[in-house]
Amino acid sequence: MAWDTARTKRLLLEAAVEEFAEHGPTGARVDRVASAAKVNKERIYQYFGGKEQLFTAVLESELAKAAEAVPLPEPGDGDLGDFAGRLYDYHGAHPHLLRLLSWEGLRDGRAPVVAETERAAHYAGKAAQIAALQLDGTVTADVEPGRLFGAAFALATWWLTMPQLARMALSGADGSPEATREALVRMVRALTAPGTRAR
Repeated sequence: MAWDTARTKRLLLEAAVEEFAEHGPTGARVDRVASAAKVNKERIYQYFGGKEQLFTAVLESELAKAAEAVPLPEPGDGDLGDFAGRLYDYHGAHPHLLRLLSWEGLRDGRAPVVAETERAAHYAGKAAQIAALQLDGTVTADVEPGRLFGAAFALATWWLTMPQLARMALSGADGSPEATREALVRMVRALTAPGTRAR
């Protein structure tokens, strides 16, 4: 019987997502990944090269899924408030990705990161899409496109990466995911509306 390489890689990546999200790239163990995937540990080295390369593959795969699932709106097709709401939904349903990105950031934030050139090009594309929304009059033109993307991303994900602070900051207000999402969409719309000026 022929070995199903694609299936084996998928099983290893799925197991590695959980391992890296829980323990970070330093604390993760390839033997636990192999055990969870029910695959011989040697396959990790054969297919990925080692733990660091496996972490790279995990992040690349998970970031690609998120980018496909939550595209920025096209001109005339929505605004950054809508985008932030969908981003909040995605990360709420896939909490491992924010954990992976947090682990990555806890390393040396000035050091090169996984697939940095490709990811920088991806975010440059996001900025170009926001520039198109600015030209269309959908969002403010007073703030650089990359900063608008960063602000929408930060507002959408803070509630999920810092739930303990969010709980304290809300101080008795409705902290349900539904109420948070509704307020998030309103905030991002207000902050990025045409005519809004940065001070």
